[in-house]
Amino acid sequence: MTENEFTTTVYYDNDANSSAIEDKTIAILGYGSQGHAHALNLHESGVEVVVGLHEDSSSREAVRDDGLEVTTPAEAAAAADIVSVLVPDTVQPAVYDQIKDELNAGDTLQFAHGFNVHYNQIQPSQGIDVTMVAPKSPGHLVRRNYESGEGTPGLLAVYQNATGEAKTEALAYAKGIGCTRAGVVETTFEEETEADIFGEQAVLCGGITSLIKQGYETLVDAGYSPEMAYFECLNEMKLIVDLMYEGGMGEMWDSVSDTAEYGGLSRGDEIIDETVRENMESVLEDVQDGTFAREWITENQANRPSYTQLRQAEKNHEIEEIGEDLRDLFAWDSE
Repeated sequence: MTENEFTTTVYYDNDANSSAIEDKTIAILGYGSQGHAHALNLHESGVEVVVGLHEDSSSREAVRDDGLEVTTPAEAAAAADIVSVLVPDTVQPAVYDQIKDELNAGDTLQFAHGFNVHYNQIQPSQGIDVTMVAPKSPGHLVRRNYESGEGTPGLLAVYQNATGEAKTEALAYAKGIGCTRAGVVETTFEEETEADIFGEQAVLCGGITSLIKQGYETLVDAGYSPEMAYFECLNEMKLIVDLMYEGGMGEMWDSVSDTAEYGGLSRGDEIIDETVRENMESVLEDVQDGTFAREWITENQANRPSYTQLRQAEKNHEIEEIGEDLRDLFAWDSE
C-alpha cells in the first residue's frame, strides 16, 4: 500500500486477499460494457459467478456462449453473497426493488458508480455491506487489459460496513477484475459521484464538446473552410489529449512547437477565464445540492423530452457532417 503526497491511498495486488471472495458467489446484474468484463474476469480468477438478466434480455444468449450461468436478477441475488449492480443508473432503482428482499444480513450490495445511493434513489437495508468498485475505463478495456495480463486503474469506496469486512472483500473483488494490478484509489460514494458528474459536465463531455464547437464556428464564420476548422479544432484534439494522457501537460508542452506553446500559455486563460470558472462552480453546486440529480430523475420520468431534443441538436451540428465526410476520405478512419 502506498500513500502519495496528496494523502490518497492506493492499493495494489499485494494489498488484496483473494480468499475473501474465493468461497463466495457473485451475482453480476447486467451484461453490458462493465457487466460482461466483471463477470468474465471474476470467472477466470476462479470466482463463482452468476449473471442476472430479465427473462427477455437479448444478452442472455451471449452469457451462455461465454460459459456463464444466467438467471433473473432476483434469483441471482438470492444465490449470491455479493450482488454487483452494473445496469444503467436510470434502471437501478427498479432492479433494486426486485432484489432487495433477497439480500440477507452479511451480504454485499456493490456498485460501480454512487449516483443512486448518494442521491437516495436506493436506500440499502441495514445489516448488509454496501461498497463500490469502479474501474476508470470502459468495460471492453477492463476485459482487454485483464486478458493481456495488465490492469485497469479503479476506485474503491465503502458506504456501509455491516460485517466489518467490506473493504477487504471489495479489494478482493477489485483484484478479481484486474484493477489492483494497476492500482485502486480509495474514495467515498459522495466524492466519486460528485466529482464524476462534474467532470463529465464541465470538462470531459460538456466542456470539451462546447469548446470544440465554438472554435469550429469561430473559424467558419470568419471565412475559413469547414474542413480546416474541423482539423484544427477537433481532429488534432486526440493528438494533444494522447500526449497529456501519456505524460501530463508537461509532455504536451514539450512536444508541440514553441509557437504553439507560447500561444497556448499566453492566450489560453483569455478563453477559459474567471467567468468560465464561475460557471463551473455553479455547475458543481448543482451537482452537490442535488439539483442536477433531481432534474435528471424528472427527465427520465417524463420520457426524456429535453434529452431527446438536445441529443438531436448535437447530431445536427455542421461539424458532425463535415467530420463524417472527412473521415470517409482518409485511411486512418479504417485503422
